Amino acid sequence: MSNPYESRFWRKNWDPGVSDLDPKEFETTYPEFMRGIFDKYPDVMALSYQGLEMTFNDVDKRSNQFANMLIENGFKKGDAVGVNLANIPEYIYSVVGTLKAGCIVSGVSPLMSDVQMQYQLSDLGKGGKQVALVTLDAIFEHRLKNIADKLPQLKVVVATSVVGSFDKESQAKIKAVQDIPSGEVTPIEGKVVYNYQDDVLAKFSDELPKVDISPGDIGWIQYTGGTTGPPKGAMLSHRNVMSNLLSLRAWLQWEEGVGMLLSGFPMFHIAGLTVCEGALSLGWGQVLIANPRDALGICNAIKRYSPTVLVNVPSLYQILINFKKFKRLDHSKLRQCISAASPFPKESQEKLEAIVGEGKLLELYGMTELSPVATMNPSIGKKQLGKVGMPIQNVDLKLVDPEIGEVVPLGEPGEICVNGPLVMQGYYQKPEETAKAIDKDGYMHSGDVGIMDEDGYLRIVDRTKDMIIVGGFKVFSAKVEDSLSKHPAIGMVALVGIPNPDRPGSEIVKAFIQMDPEFEFDGNKESLKEDIISFAKENCAPYEVPKLIEISDELPLTVIGKVDKKVLRK
Repeated sequence: MSNPYESRFWRKNWDPGVSDLDPKEFETTYPEFMRGIFDKYPDVMALSYQGLEMTFNDVDKRSNQFANMLIENGFKKGDAVGVNLANIPEYIYSVVGTLKAGCIVSGVSPLMSDVQMQYQLSDLGKGGKQVALVTLDAIFEHRLKNIADKLPQLKVVVATSVVGSFDKESQAKIKAVQDIPSGEVTPIEGKVVYNYQDDVLAKFSDELPKVDISPGDIGWIQYTGGTTGPPKGAMLSHRNVMSNLLSLRAWLQWEEGVGMLLSGFPMFHIAGLTVCEGALSLGWGQVLIANPRDALGICNAIKRYSPTVLVNVPSLYQILINFKKFKRLDHSKLRQCISAASPFPKESQEKLEAIVGEGKLLELYGMTELSPVATMNPSIGKKQLGKVGMPIQNVDLKLVDPEIGEVVPLGEPGEICVNGPLVMQGYYQKPEETAKAIDKDGYMHSGDVGIMDEDGYLRIVDRTKDMIIVGGFKVFSAKVEDSLSKHPAIGMVALVGIPNPDRPGSEIVKAFIQMDPEFEFDGNKESLKEDIISFAKENCAPYEVPKLIEISDELPLTVIGKVDKKVLRK
């Protein structure tokens, strides 16, 4: 059949003024681009953290100190730095400093176990790379010390605390009222151990180091929990990341120097890192949120700084929607609420827009391997709630049948495949995995199933691995979850398939449900389950109706706030 996606017909629905960018614009590096911003906005607030404010000049100088520390310890272009922190100012100094030194940034989740952390740091050290780690004192004492002797390639460790940016007196005051995790930092044989404040920011030069970096150099190796096997490091070049940052600012019509960002997305995740790097590259201020579940802290920050853009995962928006203070805030300066990383039930989207204002919610689609954004709802034009918009500038996208590799017609479900300057350079030290993910034409096969309409808007219906097969029929969990979430009792819902012992090769649909806190529940779970099943029968195809329902107080979430279906399947 002919390829309906080839003409990129969706461009006719882009906002006025949005068009493909000249690829020459992507021929820069992040530090080179940031140079202009640091020189232009030295005295503007770049970061606010629990009331402490840092200017662009502070970020520039402190990131230079971090870069010089790496260089003086023998780190060369292409060596790697793991950043194992919450969203605190040191995260940003470390990222920008690592890139200025020509080294590679890798986010390391603070919620990882010793074994997972050891795997990532060992993997980063393959191919003869030296590795540095920036970590929290609590992780240093309770996790790093258990594995340090198994990490010969780890040369430098820099420790800080969640309140490390404050002076000693303020730290004591905060610790008196807040439960701050902490740990003891001690020497480790064969490694250089620094304290961020007392060593890096006190003893190294704040002059910009001279390192020759080019657009094709790898600046990021971000790990992604693959559908199978251990996590893989997606290698992103400066060109990859700059293509995405420059496309997004044009797509969203964001102006340099005029904006304030508040994001609860952890920076060890590509989405959190991208919005942080994006705000810096625009000369915007950003409010750092160390604990994204602290709804009161977020509301106080919104009140104080009136952010123009909020970025979150759906589960964290749902926490805010149910928080009285959030409903009472003045959201008139807020232009956009960006949501990503997992499906956002349409019902909840409508509740959010009822609070912040209609037309402000923007859903998008992306993945680590795509630097990371591939599709987005328009900034001005028609936003379709429940859809992730259309391909952004310079992106080629097609939907294919994963079984036979042929393109599917518009309106039919297929695996999302993406090509363009955003596609990663490959998985680090994993050529076979890279060959499976990126085909000979340069298309990245996402593992996500979507449906595109005749206007070019895309709806995600499932992960290929989450598809449930019932008697030969495909059940797309995201589609059914969206239907079920309209039931008044349902706050969050997740579908999984369980093998059907009576029909080999077929599965039973099971729904896990977390109740809506506003639902008046009489305590009778059985009659509620029956009610949900009859609701499902009215709104879903017969094979989509869950046969089993489990009601729980809360659904397990991954570190970034997606419902963890791996745990539910177990």
